[in-house]
Amino acid sequence: MRLDKFIAENTGLTRSQASKAIRQSAVKINGKIEKNSARKISQDDEIYFEETLLTWLENGQYFMLNKPQGCVCSNDDGDYPTIYQFFDYPLAGKLHSAGRLDVDTTGLVLLTDDGQWSHRITSPKHHCDKTYLVTLADPVEPHYAQTFVEGILLRGEKIPTKPAKLEILDDYNVNLTISEGRYHQVKRMFAALGNKVVGLHRWKIGAVVLDENLEEGEYRPLTQSEIDSLVK
Repeated sequence: MRLDKFIAENTGLTRSQASKAIRQSAVKINGKIEKNSARKISQDDEIYFEETLLTWLENGQYFMLNKPQGCVCSNDDGDYPTIYQFFDYPLAGKLHSAGRLDVDTTGLVLLTDDGQWSHRITSPKHHCDKTYLVTLADPVEPHYAQTFVEGILLRGEKIPTKPAKLEILDDYNVNLTISEGRYHQVKRMFAALGNKVVGLHRWKIGAVVLDENLEEGEYRPLTQSEIDSLVK
């Protein structure tokens, strides 16, 4: 790993800020000041940043987060806080989300440092189901379930959505399971039917269900069985 990347992941600095700090003699490797930000390092190296020993995290980190409303799943956003605020460094610098939720959508987000694992979840060819609790502005109509099975042509697109499963809970609430991840897909599907989504909460990805003990903004490691279930 490059030194500037390691410093950025462990401190919350950007890569450019980390490079600047390295040039300003803020980093020691094995007791000696190092000013080359491109230097390759390994876990055998003892690295200090401003006299603080930085630690290496083992690869293979997997978490579920209960995302609250009002934050985004990107690493940097000028308008909203990000989900990475809930994690301390160096963990926050290593993780990425396996799929994203909109700023006003709550619920289950999976995070990892394993790119192949997250690709299996997000790649369209693997058809990983996601289930949402959807609250609507207008009552559910009887034909909705069959319409979702048949697929819905979204505005501005030429190919209908893949079959989706709709479970009616009451007049205004449904569970919707989809296997795609088109832009604002759930909201656009109901908009195509003349209804409006006023609440959206993802509670299941594949066989992994959001832990009911997690408050908004809390996270926990995935169990091995949960990790394995998403790549079968």
